[in-house]
Amino acid sequence: MPDYCYSIVKDFLAKSMPAVKVLAESAHSRRKEKVSRKVTLFQFVDGKKTSLPIGEDHFYLRGSVEYTNPQLTAEEIQGIIGIRLLQTCANYCLETERYSLTEEDDYRHICEELKKPPQGYILPFLLNTDDVEADRYSINPLRRSLIDSGQSAFPAANIKTEQLCVDKAFVEKYEGALISKEEVELIAEELLRNDSYMDFVDAVKFRQLEELSKIFGINLSLYALRMPLSTLQAERKGDIIHYIISEVHQSYQSIEQAYNCMGRSMTKRTTLLTVPHSKKGYGSKRAAHGKLHFNDSNLLNVTVKYKTTSLYPNGIDPKDVSAAQSDDDFTVEGEKFADYSYAETPSSPQFFLYALASPEDSALWHGVGAFAASRLLQTYLSAHKACNKGLLIPGLLEKFGLHCKIPLQFNLVPDGMWRNPIRQNIDASVGTINNINDLISRGMWLEYLSEYK
Repeated sequence: MPDYCYSIVKDFLAKSMPAVKVLAESAHSRRKEKVSRKVTLFQFVDGKKTSLPIGEDHFYLRGSVEYTNPQLTAEEIQGIIGIRLLQTCANYCLETERYSLTEEDDYRHICEELKKPPQGYILPFLLNTDDVEADRYSINPLRRSLIDSGQSAFPAANIKTEQLCVDKAFVEKYEGALISKEEVELIAEELLRNDSYMDFVDAVKFRQLEELSKIFGINLSLYALRMPLSTLQAERKGDIIHYIISEVHQSYQSIEQAYNCMGRSMTKRTTLLTVPHSKKGYGSKRAAHGKLHFNDSNLLNVTVKYKTTSLYPNGIDPKDVSAAQSDDDFTVEGEKFADYSYAETPSSPQFFLYALASPEDSALWHGVGAFAASRLLQTYLSAHKACNKGLLIPGLLEKFGLHCKIPLQFNLVPDGMWRNPIRQNIDASVGTINNINDLISRGMWLEYLSEYK
């Protein structure tokens, strides 16, 4: 078998050494502070979810995969390999105190480290967002049953698998482009084993990662963290994400500050900082339409209307777009947000708010400028800056020891993103890539997003 790991490492260091250097130098500076945080992550081992409390201090590098599709995509596998390379090379720089890696011995040593589970001061993890629709990007082979079971507008955290099955029409249309026959069989097999949709998706993807680890010669079984709903369900009232939701809804001024982070005006007040779930189970942020109402400086109530809404197109047929099917409207009193309890008022907070509770010191985005939203990244950074200045969510440092430092931002360069060699879509499943060398030949190119400081 070709030495794919060596090829990737050599190309990665030739293109991405500036990003490695930034990460290593920042981690070196932070290490002196000896910051202590309690973080619990999980892995899937032999098809079972296993929690792992992290006892040592680490510099956390965040990646991600999606609950919007069970099959692993070319984009997702590149992101996972990317954070493993970035983490391992930067740790090697820390150990050797060298910031230029061009020797044959460097390549070989890094390859040996990549074969092992992630270790060292810089630790990679996957932040898997569990409030998304299950077919957000119109690439889920369970599409028809998600609609028929009434769960197309449910957040992934609340979906059950008992009524789900593979959509034969989807497979016939997209086999070889978005999904492979072998992946369909794997998905059908894991559906029978898991009641929880998220456990099912993780089980499928971790099984694929185990096989790909052997092919690439890189251990890809990373630790993961589910947010925000899984975290909210496990929290008590007053814990960190509860606190963030409560504090941001304290007054007109606190909500206005959050709107400022998003670059939005308070004139219409139609952006909900946390989207209340319907009693019918709906939780789709895209299908929910709302408005904030005030009584002087206090939030009086939030009106919410769910209606069937198109989601996002896949990379093959832009007209074949999935829908979050929903129909409901209701009102939630403002005090339910100012003194927030997820048990009483389930809701999905915006990413830029709950990301403040993530342990990440650095993050890897997928194709900012072409495939990932620059505006979302800017809002995320604006929120961290506002918190750092005490303008947004005051008390995070005193109450939770959270410093709100602005994480380093890295990016898969859009021109170098992996894709199906024939259709050129980044949402192609890994199983549709007949020759892995078609991905390897594109190399691995990460950049440091210094302009977003």
